[in-house]
Amino acid sequence: MTGLTARVEAFSDGVFVFALSCCVILIMWVNHHELMRMVCAVDYPFFFANGFALLSVTFVPFPTAVLARHLATAEAKTAATLYTWGWLFLTIVRGGLLRPEVHLTTIARIRNAYVAGPVVYVIATGVAFLRPVVGLVLNASLWLRWIRLCYHSRYLGAEAG
Repeated sequence: MTGLTARVEAFSDGVFVFALSCCVILIMWVNHHELMRMVCAVDYPFFFANGFALLSVTFVPFPTAVLARHLATAEAKTAATLYTWGWLFLTIVRGGLLRPEVHLTTIARIRNAYVAGPVVYVIATGVAFLRPVVGLVLNASLWLRWIRLCYHSRYLGAEAG
């Protein structure tokens, strides 16, 4: 492989994972926005939990850079970020900071997603050591879950009644 070919390939891999990173950050932003719409008050534990959840967003470029560097190599490994979003949600629920119209099934649905997320990320990371593409697909399946996570009961006819 010539130097020019290697640079073009590295650039192409970089563009791919940059787009991937942007998608992940977008999903995180939308979920944060929707979660905050459910909140009617804040307290000090909330501020810290929210700060650490937002800090996890800043970590996204690191696994993206690792993925970009090793994507086309035999050492390809999918990096997973440690999410503090479950802590933020738990702080909101336990602190009684949710709006009164938030339905219990909405809370249960979000809690289940936040519990399953880290488990799937850990599994995806382990699988990525053996099959990097499969690890990435597992991560992508979770991204689809986060995209489809409905934070508002009014969007679900069965719950609204």
